[in-house]
Amino acid sequence: MYKEEVELEIRMDGRNAIITGGSLGLGKAIATEFARSGANVALVARRQETLDEAKAEIEKENGGKVVAIAADIRLAADCERVVAEAEASLGAIDILVNNAGTSQRGPFLDVTDELWQDDLDLKLFASIRLCRLVIPGMRDRRWGRIINVLNVGAKMPGAEGAPTAVSRAAGMALMKVLANEGAPHNVLVNGMLVGKIRSNQWERLHAADPRGLSLEEWYADTGADQPMGRLGLPEEFANMACFLASDAGSYINGAAINVDGGLCNVV
Repeated sequence: MYKEEVELEIRMDGRNAIITGGSLGLGKAIATEFARSGANVALVARRQETLDEAKAEIEKENGGKVVAIAADIRLAADCERVVAEAEASLGAIDILVNNAGTSQRGPFLDVTDELWQDDLDLKLFASIRLCRLVIPGMRDRRWGRIINVLNVGAKMPGAEGAPTAVSRAAGMALMKVLANEGAPHNVLVNGMLVGKIRSNQWERLHAADPRGLSLEEWYADTGADQPMGRLGLPEEFANMACFLASDAGSYINGAAINVDGGLCNVV
């Protein structure tokens, strides 16, 4: 039987995106895929040197304009500056990817008020503030995409998962509220839940491992117990982000999508 092969090409030509945590790991992979698809991208992170390296690497291989904005999005003033600088460099913002975050976790009784506040400022309040700044323009233009990058702990929190599991669950609830409010204006808001995917955070764990394994050996060992027998690749995560942020994802809204190779037991 003849089977026609159809290739789906995702294009984002002329779209302008802000990606927090954009200098490394998943954020950088998403920025790379956006740029490859024709979008202009504002990378946001705290370290200018790392941002500049990511900017140069993305620009060398892809089309689209890339700007690097050093900021601490825990701070309300920096959130305002990020949007203002991105708009000044790129134009109106079409896409926001709330990706910044670290994996803070430990026994509940050991988590201090300061750690709770820091985690909520970075993962929840930064998303709230950035969304509040970009949504009005998206509504006016009747086109917008917001992606909250979360993790599977938002659906499946375990012991010693605080504060991250709590802040990520709040980010998922925020996503759903904004999706319902944005739907009449064609402002689509979704969540992508990370499983175990190769990143610089995992590389730090490898560096602390006393067994002397190479990075590839360590990844193979770490991923052996995953449903697919391996860790995910950042590019695999970025592919879904690109789909959701493009016109191809025009009827997906309010979804919390597990990108985890089957790890999470909660759909």
